[in-house]
Amino acid sequence: MAEANVFTRDGGREGGATEPGARSPHVPGAPAPASLTGPHVLDNPARASLTGPHARFAERRGRVLRYPVDVSPWLALPDDPDAGDWADLAALAGPGAEVPLPGFRGEIPAGWEVTMRIEGVQFVDDGLAAAPDAEAVRLGPADVPEMLDLVARTQPGPFELRTIELGEYLGIRRDGVLVAMAGERLHPPGWTEISAVCTDPAVRGEGLATRLILAVAHGIRQRGEEPFLHTSAANVNAIRLYESLGFRLRRRTAFLAARVPQEAPEREAAPVA
Repeated sequence: MAEANVFTRDGGREGGATEPGARSPHVPGAPAPASLTGPHVLDNPARASLTGPHARFAERRGRVLRYPVDVSPWLALPDDPDAGDWADLAALAGPGAEVPLPGFRGEIPAGWEVTMRIEGVQFVDDGLAAAPDAEAVRLGPADVPEMLDLVARTQPGPFELRTIELGEYLGIRRDGVLVAMAGERLHPPGWTEISAVCTDPAVRGEGLATRLILAVAHGIRQRGEEPFLHTSAANVNAIRLYESLGFRLRRRTAFLAARVPQEAPEREAAPVA
């Protein structure tokens, strides 16, 4: 099962959960839409994470931030990137590199090649029956080889050698073998994203993903924070699961990737005062 992580190239293989163009409802108990209250930390969650609780991971050039590539591919442009920001991103990533642009809906500069686009949705907690799970065990650095193997077999999205450092990961084992896991990724102030939800095909249909989602959500709530997650707008099965658990749609988003030009323009020098 690969519900909560959408930076994959097959994320749009199924029909959407709501009609295209449908207005996202306001989530009871959650912040009002940005049009009513101004920008919210979940509108640019990677930036809010890297300037907040995950600041220790931040690699920076100008106003552009990113996680180390062995932690996560997520990076963060400012809300209003200008030509200088794109030049900084090009310098940070390197000529010809492919970079993810999660949530970006603006204009891509000339010379940049869009290599992937997936319409996505963002869900927030609206009454989850979060609870610990007796069979779930906390995963640590020693478990990373098994976690990487499970990710390779189930393709939930990016999970790198150091991704486990982003938060708590829980797993379920059968006969000593890791067959399901879920954990935490982005961490804007007051919120934690549930991600890397995956289940070995041999044990799908047993509700392991549901149990792990609720167990991870329980840990998040115990810290006084709120869980949220992302998935592809086309991933009907995942969306139905999340809605049945008590997640509600907050906003539509997009997951893009683009290739840096081989000869990207340099950032203009600031004028001398």
